[in-house]
Amino acid sequence: MQDKLFSVISKLKADYVEVRLDESQSSRLVYRGERLEEAGRTAGAGGCVRALLKGGWGFASFNSPDRLGESAALAVEQAAHVGKGKSEFSPATAVVDQVEAEYKKNPLTVSLMAKKSLLDEYNRIMLETPGIQTTSIGYGDIRKKVIFASSDGSYIEQSRIDLNLRLSAIASRNGDVQQVGLSIGSKGDFSTVEGLQEKVRDIARRAVAMLSAPEVKGGTYTVVLDPVLAGVFVHEAFGHLSEADHIYENPQMREIMVLGRRFGAQHLNIVDGAAVPGLRGSYRYDDEGTPAGKTYLIKEGVLNSRLHSRETAARMGEKPTGNARAINYAYPPIVRMTNTYIEPGNTTFDDMISEIKEGVYARDWYGGTTSLEMFTFSAGEAYMIRDGKIAEMIRPVVLSGNVFTTLHNIDLIGNDLDMNQGGGCGKAGQSPLPVSNGSPHIRIQNCLVGGK
Repeated sequence: MQDKLFSVISKLKADYVEVRLDESQSSRLVYRGERLEEAGRTAGAGGCVRALLKGGWGFASFNSPDRLGESAALAVEQAAHVGKGKSEFSPATAVVDQVEAEYKKNPLTVSLMAKKSLLDEYNRIMLETPGIQTTSIGYGDIRKKVIFASSDGSYIEQSRIDLNLRLSAIASRNGDVQQVGLSIGSKGDFSTVEGLQEKVRDIARRAVAMLSAPEVKGGTYTVVLDPVLAGVFVHEAFGHLSEADHIYENPQMREIMVLGRRFGAQHLNIVDGAAVPGLRGSYRYDDEGTPAGKTYLIKEGVLNSRLHSRETAARMGEKPTGNARAINYAYPPIVRMTNTYIEPGNTTFDDMISEIKEGVYARDWYGGTTSLEMFTFSAGEAYMIRDGKIAEMIRPVVLSGNVFTTLHNIDLIGNDLDMNQGGGCGKAGQSPLPVSNGSPHIRIQNCLVGGK
């Protein structure tokens, strides 16, 4: 295969060419209440060619190996039509490597019937809880092998296994509806979704308990976020702002995201990197063949770097960070996050809440939106903090504000870093891409909380 790919590439007249071949096997199960809506296994294969010529890109994908040469010629032809200037693409050292999939209990060796039996049990536990009206479960796993070859001389074979599970218990009373969810993911270990009976029972009970919980009075509070919600905040509100294609294409963001600008106190460090072993966003090489690394987006409170592909790095005069990713062969790689997190500090959770006379403890995530530097997030559940102690449960709260003001208002960072590996990231139609995000507990002063 290596000789065949290089033979095709060598015949093309372009400034840069890359070929990706993609094989996958996956299984999926989806429940809505008592009904199993989807259950099956799928397999797929295909490839794509991307060509750069005089600053213009061409891209063509295919399902049959016989169309490799034809698709390569088409990609170069497309690039020639749009290329009018100079190609900007960071140089790279040729890499030849083979990366095997990491796994403990390979989900592909577990039968579809065994997976269904496990999810049936989880569904039964939730549905048998008094007050639960319905449920939602989505499970998926995939094994992918990607072969990458480029005109730089790189040839890389990478295999990976990924799985994720999302369960939601939905309670209802007199038209009032509340839900609590559990998201779990893994890079190739089916045992992470086994043995969850007590956790499943707990989310069902908490969903019912929320029906009796009061709403918080809207206003400004000292708020403590748990590692899950803090991780989602750093991913959604700041991580996407750090993607260099977003910055390069938006003059307003170029004025805001200036390297060296202070965005928080000295104790604030925000990192993205695929080199962290064992996480869902981890890999050895991105989809342009750039080795994975660790990028300090904010270091000691100061904007230190952004996330790059080879093209955005060249255009902005910076170094590639190994963040060019494509969800499959039908798409070209774009700048994406990997594992994004706030580094731990040295404050315990008890010390963090001990000085709060009246505040809010927000846990887990439900949803949210961002618009440039403004954000609105819904917590999965919440509790009042009174006189330095966790007090009564309240209805899930909505947190709003300006991300940069909020970063400045993080006055304490916990010592309990935890990574959330459930869910996935979406951008430019490519979803869900395996990522992880995390944080220790963090305390935010003057946070706007929506309520009654």
